Amino acid sequence: MRILFPLLLIASASTARADCVVLLHGLARTETSMIVLQEVLEFHNFRVVNETYPSQDAPVSALADYVGRSAAQCGSEPMHFVTHSLGGILVRAWLADSHPANLGHVVMMAPPNHGSEIVDTFAETEITRRAMIWLNGPAVPQLGTGQDSVASQLPAAVNFDLGVIAGDIPINPVGAIVIDGPSDGTVSVASTRIDGMNDHIVVNASHTLIMNNPVAIAEVLEYLRNGVFDHGITLISAFRKLSTPWTVTPRQRP
Repeated sequence: MRILFPLLLIASASTARADCVVLLHGLARTETSMIVLQEVLEFHNFRVVNETYPSQDAPVSALADYVGRSAAQCGSEPMHFVTHSLGGILVRAWLADSHPANLGHVVMMAPPNHGSEIVDTFAETEITRRAMIWLNGPAVPQLGTGQDSVASQLPAAVNFDLGVIAGDIPINPVGAIVIDGPSDGTVSVASTRIDGMNDHIVVNASHTLIMNNPVAIAEVLEYLRNGVFDHGITLISAFRKLSTPWTVTPRQRP
């Protein structure tokens, strides 16, 4: 049974069709983790591609190929990406060489653009490093903050239209201890930032659940519509925005 965002039941969807949005989940997750966001975007008349990729089975270089497979399903339609955590790194890796002609906006939620100190902590001993890889796969050690990390090897600045949403509620006790400054418990707010991004916003959410946070979802919609966030969205206004179907064709990049 499909899961519907509760307030969306009070409004009727329009018939206008907007652009194609590719969703990319995070490490050790599946498409199910993005289903609420998918339902909201579809309610607002986006065509959504939301597929599971084997995040625990391969390194980042191999996982990036799945970005292209999902993107291909958009055909020539204007295409946007919305990602969570590792999904953002995969999009950066895929876009490092070239951009498709139909690329629109990219929204990353909780991306470890400069790595995660938690990975560094578990990589300090061979036992914990092996346990980390055994639990979450070969991509995990690539997500640290060191010079050998994927984040350090990718271009230092993005050259595509990017908005970043960070969380600041560290429900992970390890993250609360080892990460300096505000964080979502897995990625510091500072690590989510990257040169070349167009906008950045912090919401009250944890790393694990940020993709289901109503304010974060409303901000995703704002960026897909306008290419900027609405830094004044409250929880109440977020529900209002989410329950009102969007009927206007989104503004495309020049």
